Amino acid sequence: MMGLGFDTLAALTAQPAVVMAADLPAPELDAFGQDPWWVILLKAVFIFLILVLLTLFNIWFERRVVARMQHRVGPNVHGPFGLLQSLADGVKLALKEDIVPKAADKVVFLLAPVIAVVPAFVTWAVIPLGPTVNFFGHQTPLQLTDMPVAVLFMLAIASIGIYGIVLGGWSSGSTYSLLGGLRSSAQMISYEVAMGLALVAVFLYAGSMSTSEIVAAQDRLWFGLILLPSFVIYVISMVGETNRAPFDLPEAEGELVGGFHTEYSSLKFALFFLAEYINLATVSAIATTLFLGGWAAPWGIENIWAGANSGYWPLLWFFGKVFIFIFLFVWLRGSLPRMRYDQFMALGWKVLIPVSLAWIVAVATIRVISLEGNIDRTYLVAAIAVLLVLTVGLMFVGEKKAEEAPVETSQEPHDAFAGGFPVPPMPAGGAVRGGAAPLSFSTSSGGHTTVTAAAEENHE
Repeated sequence: MMGLGFDTLAALTAQPAVVMAADLPAPELDAFGQDPWWVILLKAVFIFLILVLLTLFNIWFERRVVARMQHRVGPNVHGPFGLLQSLADGVKLALKEDIVPKAADKVVFLLAPVIAVVPAFVTWAVIPLGPTVNFFGHQTPLQLTDMPVAVLFMLAIASIGIYGIVLGGWSSGSTYSLLGGLRSSAQMISYEVAMGLALVAVFLYAGSMSTSEIVAAQDRLWFGLILLPSFVIYVISMVGETNRAPFDLPEAEGELVGGFHTEYSSLKFALFFLAEYINLATVSAIATTLFLGGWAAPWGIENIWAGANSGYWPLLWFFGKVFIFIFLFVWLRGSLPRMRYDQFMALGWKVLIPVSLAWIVAVATIRVISLEGNIDRTYLVAAIAVLLVLTVGLMFVGEKKAEEAPVETSQEPHDAFAGGFPVPPMPAGGAVRGGAAPLSFSTSSGGHTTVTAAAEENHE
């Protein structure tokens, strides 16, 4: 079955889906791997410096935007406009005492932050930042390297980074950290499936998995418009992949103290913090590359200004698009509450993955028929739209019946200490789905607190 899927994908992508336009000065795959060692070293150093400085700026940017949303001032003392506040926080973390719990697996405990942060840097090796430029007298693409399966490389490296969070929670010797690590592993499995499926439609339209060729294929029209369902699914999945609100269940301060990094301090905690913000920029850069034309200038600018897509100017367009996604992350954090865990998993498995599968079938059908031209495309699009509506409708049928099922509530009082402190007993009718029955508290003559669940005749 797996071989059949890859063979089908290869046959579809082998077709000339999109002819690369000569208007976009995109580098060919043959241009990579020809640079001298000093050019490769300088590129790697520049990427490292850009990501570190971008992390310091993103922390300041997030605090300023959330402060403005909450009618506060935000950091404004250290440096102009408070820009040095992030640097001051980094120095503070470096000078704090480094504590290793006695019950921790020390080797894994020390390696986990490194495992989390290193893949965050490596992913940027295949992200195109611009066309071929004059780099200190040497003509080279503004990209460290590229390969025919660059997008699969990015997904694989991003998966490795999640292991740092899982191992950090497991090795801490803390129940809260372990729960955070387990949540992260479940979250990775759930949302990486949806994220990978969202990218299949991009491969079918671009005819390649190379990041530079995908950017070149969007010269006429961005994939974010013609593949809007894939774009929306990817944006939702990337929020879940980065453990950001409202999908920050592995941290969940109100439930797990601090989540997977509860027992970490000093520079090890700073590495987890650095990995989170670099991943924030990484998924934004991937979305920019695959759906918003990468480093290419927005529509109309290249018609007014002939040099908009040449030289180092594409860096401006690329990071401008990246900052739009970063603002979206901050906006979501300041607007939405954290989701309940069962709602979070249901969204991934019951909504995103089925819609992704239906959309892939629709896109593959449209591509094959467009190339062969045997069926009227209008009727085909109408049939696919009806199929998508039915797919989305069927996902809510079983859910509605489950919510309408009557819930039995017990009127008998519950002793909070009957099951042994600090774990209270389960309700007599079992776990309750949805809103819990209201509780009333009373103190008995023996000094114990009794919790009583009020009966609800019409429980919804």
